[in-house]
Amino acid sequence: MALTRDFKLTVAARAQRDPKFRQALFTEAITAYLAGDTLTGKAVLRDLVNATVGFEGLAAEVKKPSKSLHRMLAPHGNPSAENFFDIVKALQKKTRVRLRVTSDLA
Repeated sequence: MALTRDFKLTVAARAQRDPKFRQALFTEAITAYLAGDTLTGKAVLRDLVNATVGFEGLAAEVKKPSKSLHRMLAPHGNPSAENFFDIVKALQKKTRVRLRVTSDLA
């Protein structure tokens, strides 16, 4: 199901004013990636980029063309590990969200 423009604007507005919501979006994106759901991970990362730094700002930070970043995070995009982690690093800096990976052993 496609998201409406109003919904995307609502997500962006909340992400801009609520640090915990930004953290939740970022955490959800990375958790989806780690679970193998790259489609959801890319979609949430796109929303986070649009709601915070924008693709032009991200492009300046990672020194890649914004069109390339759009393609990487598109549904069929496939960023290299280096590009993916450059994006994550830049988003951590711009959103002031620090991610940490932990492991639960049962």
